[in-house]
Amino acid sequence: MVVIKKNPERFLKELRRHYDVVMRIPSSEYLKKPDFVVVDPKTGKKVKVSFVTLDDGQFAGVVYDETS
Repeated sequence: MVVIKKNPERFLKELRRHYDVVMRIPSSEYLKKPDFVVVDPKTGKKVKVSFVTLDDGQFAGVVYDETS
């Protein structure tokens, strides 16, 4: 897992530019071990982000959720 210190809204906006499917799914199994945790250095707000791939390895999208 990688921690990125950046504004989470800006990070998600940039992801949406590059990926067609970016969804907030709070109960996603993929977020139990996220690929990234984006932390806003000013507010401390955290967002977990994971890339989702299908069983055959094809990219399916990005899921995220805010953490407390």
